[in-house]
Formats: sequence, structure tokens, C-alpha cells
Amino acid sequence: MILPVVAYGHSVLRQVGKDIQPDHPGLTDLITNMWETMYRAHGMGLAAPQVNHAIRLFVIDTEQVYENYDEEEKKVFSGETGFKKVFINARITGTAGHSWTCDEGCLSLPGFREEVTREDEITITYQDEQFNSFTETYRGLNARVIQHEYDHIEGKLFIDHISLLKRKMLKKKLDDITLGRVKAGYKMLLPK
Repeated sequence: MILPVVAYGHSVLRQVGKDIQPDHPGLTDLITNMWETMYRAHGMGLAAPQVNHAIRLFVIDTEQVYENYDEEEKKVFSGETGFKKVFINARITGTAGHSWTCDEGCLSLPGFREEVTREDEITITYQDEQFNSFTETYRGLNARVIQHEYDHIEGKLFIDHISLLKRKMLKKKLDDITLGRVKAGYKMLLPK
């Protein structure tokens, strides 16, 4: 089932997600619905707060991006490959490498893109949908997408990484999203 994506300004996007247990009600259906919603909206990742659940869960599929890169673009990412995973109760435990800036967007802020600086390498502990535990290190685009979705379960948005002055300059555009005066191409849940 396609779920509505929570629009900027909704309070759930500012809540820190709660850890969940294997018996979390409706978890299997929620994960299935999050995949469907993400693909329908043409996203690379989707966090539970974006579908109105303040829990520590996000899904990511960067395979679709890497498949579409040409040989020159693949060289930039030094042989990285994409992945498709569910992250539950995730915690970033370390960062390394250099910071780099790249254009980011978000399904909760349709039509809105800004340059964001993030770490090149992260180490993360998490559980998969069977609640098996992992500690893994990711680099490049994979690390960036994880950090973006991880921000959601920490009550942050990618615009928190841009200057306050720039956010003030973009206030009208952000207000338009909150009021639903934007064409998303998918169903949205607006703040009350």
C-alpha cells in the first residue's frame, strides 16, 4: 500500500525515533509499504518518520542509482556498488574521510534541493528486518544516503545542514511545502 509522505512542517519530522522490538505491531507490513511508497515517489531512501511513524526504521536502495551510472560516473565512486537494505534501531558510531558537498533533496520537501556537506565514510550499527545485528562501514554516495535517512530518525532534516541565513531566504518556499502548495507527484500528509 502506498502511504502518504509527511510534508515539511509536520511535527513527526522533528521527533527522535524510538527503538523498536521484533514484536512491533504491523512491522512487516510497514516495511513493505515503505518500499512501495519510496519507489512510487522515485526515492533512494525513506525513513519511518516520513510516513508518520516516530520509530528508528529506514529503507534504502542505492542499487537503482549505481545501475544507471555511466563508466565515468562509476570511476568517481571508486568501484562502489549499491545496496538495498532495511535499517532498524540504527546508530552511526563513527565517521572518517573527508567531507564533501553534494546536491540533496527529500521526499518530505518536494521540489526543494540544496547543497549539503557530509562525511565521506560512516560506520553504523543496525538490525535488519529479522533483527540480526550488524556493524558496517559505508563510503561515498551510500554513506551520504544513510546519513540523510539517519537524520530523519534523529529528528533532523537535510535543510538543518544549510546556513540559517539561507533557510530564512528560502522561508516562502518552505512555507509553500507546509501549506501543500507544491506538486509532489505522490500523496502527502500535511501538518495540521
